[in-house]
Amino acid sequence: MPQHGLADGMLRTGSRVWLSESDSPTRKYRHTWEMVAVRRQDHEEPVMVGINTGLPNRLVAEAIECGAVQELSGYATIRREVAFGEERSRVDLLLEAPGREACYVEVKNVTAAVQGGVALFPDAVSERGARHLRELVRLKEQGLRPVQFYCVQRGDVDEVRPADAIDPAYGRQLRTAMAAGVEVLAYRARVTPDAIVLDRRIRVACP
Repeated sequence: MPQHGLADGMLRTGSRVWLSESDSPTRKYRHTWEMVAVRRQDHEEPVMVGINTGLPNRLVAEAIECGAVQELSGYATIRREVAFGEERSRVDLLLEAPGREACYVEVKNVTAAVQGGVALFPDAVSERGARHLRELVRLKEQGLRPVQFYCVQRGDVDEVRPADAIDPAYGRQLRTAMAAGVEVLAYRARVTPDAIVLDRRIRVACP
């Protein structure tokens, strides 16, 4: 059973991929890898997977703004990449509204999956991810609202789990954060050649 994000067919020779093109003179490369059609043994049809790691923050912000994430509704403003914490971090999204505690949303991009409809994070050791979880715990202790948000860019999974076999330290820190009261949300996307849209909440499990 593959456990690395690129081991379930994303780099398989002959896979169909989608690229975007930019004429910006400041870019090193002209194209960006956006999506790939992954063939899996437990699916008859290829599974569309969003690959662009620069997209999740925008996907989550758009979903919040249009009311698709009910758990994060009712905030007046969304600020991005706001400095915070004791470890010189930047939170992906800061939600604010008069009379409400600030909501700090840390977004993680999820593309890896194994059989049985399970997505895994991270797909490589992520000290940065563990650091962000520690910062979220401190925010909770200060009476603020911290949220770990998993943006799953594929529609063939129903659950997100920590990839303990890849990064056990991250898995331990996630469990610590959840026990401390940090909210953990996961939404999966509907991925098509025309658009990627978050449309369904799925479970986060730590077996």
